[in-house]
Amino acid sequence: MTIVGDIMLGRRVGDAAAAAGDAAAPLRPMQDRLAAADITVGNLESTLSDEGAPRQGTDSFAADPRVLHGLEDAGFDVLSLANNHTGDYGDHALRQTLHRIENSSIARLGAGRNRSGAWRPVVIERNGVRFGFVAFNAIGETPPATPTSPGAAQVRMQPRTGPLNPADLRLATRTVRRLGDRADVVIVLPHWGDQYTYEPVPDQRRVGAALIDAGADIVVGGHPHWVQRVQRHRGRLIVHSLGNFVFDMDFSRETQEGVLAELRFVGTRLRSVRFSPYLIGDDFAPRPLHGAAGRQIVAHLGVPPTVR
Repeated sequence: MTIVGDIMLGRRVGDAAAAAGDAAAPLRPMQDRLAAADITVGNLESTLSDEGAPRQGTDSFAADPRVLHGLEDAGFDVLSLANNHTGDYGDHALRQTLHRIENSSIARLGAGRNRSGAWRPVVIERNGVRFGFVAFNAIGETPPATPTSPGAAQVRMQPRTGPLNPADLRLATRTVRRLGDRADVVIVLPHWGDQYTYEPVPDQRRVGAALIDAGADIVVGGHPHWVQRVQRHRGRLIVHSLGNFVFDMDFSRETQEGVLAELRFVGTRLRSVRFSPYLIGDDFAPRPLHGAAGRQIVAHLGVPPTVR
């Protein structure tokens, strides 16, 4: 299984892709590597529709719906929509985004037409092993889904929507426990934390530990736009941030750096996690980074490149 960080295919990324004549051009350099995994997972940091008023000004992200074909070509099986940009163009655009992904080969989670749909896990079977996924947004901005309105699954916590809300955390841990009855392996994908720092905030550590206690096998987060230090709890990993995967944040080296989390399972057991560094180029496409520069990115995680 390969898990990547934040994928933003709108704004200047979309403009560059359109100029290249390929809506998914930034995915092409890593396409074969991503597609080689049995399961490929990412966080789609945009809508697939701009039919509505932008809610975050120039930070409102909408990608050309044709990027879905590129995401399929790159082997993506699961996309989380639990982030602070899924709602950037309002309810109608969010519903369109849900509908378009549902008509693709990719499973989506973390947002829905109502709260039940937003919190509904995804289960994918490979070689007789059932892999279950849960996702939530802790940053805000995308409206939380309600029983009757669309939005994201939400856990209110530091630094944006806190203090930590006990009821939200109970819902998240209950969802993880129940998923354990349907899946052999449980993976949680939170959108959380503070931007532009290598260090997770205290609530990330608390919530990550609670998710592991509830039965998660690994927690892999996003949103900070930098890689963040990895936490161990009860022998399992909480990967607080993988960094950006595709983004137009070319104002600093750190926002152009990231790692793939490549998980190797033997049966139901997670045997190793390999962190593979890359650098986003001037064309907004990530490419593998080797040597000392790559090792320096991985060093920020605080763990070896391969964790067993």
